Formats: sequence, structure tokens, C-alpha cells
Amino acid sequence: EWERNFQPVLVGDFCAIRADFHQPIQNVQHEIIITPKMSFGTGHHATTYLMIERMGMKSFQDKTVIDFGTGTGVLAILAEKMGAAHIEAIDNDDWSINNAKENIAANHCTRINLYKAEAIEGKVKADIILANINLNVIISNLDEILNACKAATDILFSGILLQDKESIIQALEKKGI
Repeated sequence: EWERNFQPVLVGDFCAIRADFHQPIQNVQHEIIITPKMSFGTGHHATTYLMIERMGMKSFQDKTVIDFGTGTGVLAILAEKMGAAHIEAIDNDDWSINNAKENIAANHCTRINLYKAEAIEGKVKADIILANINLNVIISNLDEILNACKAATDILFSGILLQDKESIIQALEKKGI
């Protein structure tokens, strides 16, 4: 029922997210087609919306990107549409991996390496790391996140509750971020 009632999401004139059964959306810089299933990342949740909004303020041209906790793959897909040279999209959930694979194909993406893992494997050094997950996952993976950074990597975190602000700040400061 939720899939049938999926409504497009507009992030200003920057990005539109829609299902394949919707009409194309005009006058946006980037349009992403998502098959609405049980994976996280349709743009309806505030954390995904805010990540997309923040991505619009950065240059992804020729960058290497890691999308940690990719869900539907929406952020990885957007990174490619914004010109990223290489994207590592990681999730630990089979449903998410399958859904992201469908969405990557639907958006004709060719520079996304999708794989199932519990953590960033550290084989690739990123210019930008996207992590739209929760406080505990972020804190428990800070060493892996740092290991995947180049000098001056931009890290965008979302999914952290307001009451966890001090916890994340302390954890980041402890790691020198």
C-alpha cells in the first residue's frame, strides 16, 4: 500500500526523487528514480532530505565518494549525477543491497560499486563520505571512517538525534575531527 501511495519528493529545484510510475519532473537539476520498497532513502525522511540539501552545496565533480549505509542508493546515485568519478555504496542489509542495485540500474549509473558489509573496508580513500545512519553506528565506525579519508575529506553525517549532539561532538573531538 505504501509503495502505491509513494509521492515524489522535491528538494527545491536541486533534486527530485520519484518512482518510475510518476511522470518526469521538469525544472530540477537532478532527477532520481527510486523503486519504493522497504529500504531507507526515498527522500521523505528528514535525514535523507537534509543530506540531499547539503550535497547540493558541495562539488562532487571528479570526487571519490563513500555512501556508508546506502539504503536505496539515493545518495550514491545523486553523487554520480553530480559528477563523482567513483562511488562506494555500502549497506549491511540484503533488502537494501537488492533495492539499491535496482535503483542504480534504473538511473543508468555506472560509477557506483555497491557491496554488502558491516563497515567501510578501507580499500578506497574518499574525498567525501556520506553517512545517513545513527549515532551508535557512526561512533562504532569512526576508526574505519577516518581510515577511508584523504586529507581534507568532507564527511556529512545525518540521522543523529538532537539529544545526541554532545555525544557525537565528544566522539569526533576524541578522534581529532
